[in-house]
Amino acid sequence: MTNTLDPYFTDSHWKKSSYSEGSGNACIETAVLTDQVGIRDSKDLTRRPIAVPTTAWSRFVDFITVDEVRP
Repeated sequence: MTNTLDPYFTDSHWKKSSYSEGSGNACIETAVLTDQVGIRDSKDLTRRPIAVPTTAWSRFVDFITVDEVRP
């Protein structure tokens, strides 16, 4: 994980999670570039986003979307 966010992560690239609450109080936004994914808290945009490699994000999404809990 890196602490610096690519300057190309502009507001036009951010997408809110489809699993956010109806009120929008508990969700993240992501922005995808070729080799990294930016992640930020949608309700507190003053906090600095983080960036992770796309491979790490893909593994994370695969892990949380499995049908059964892994031991």
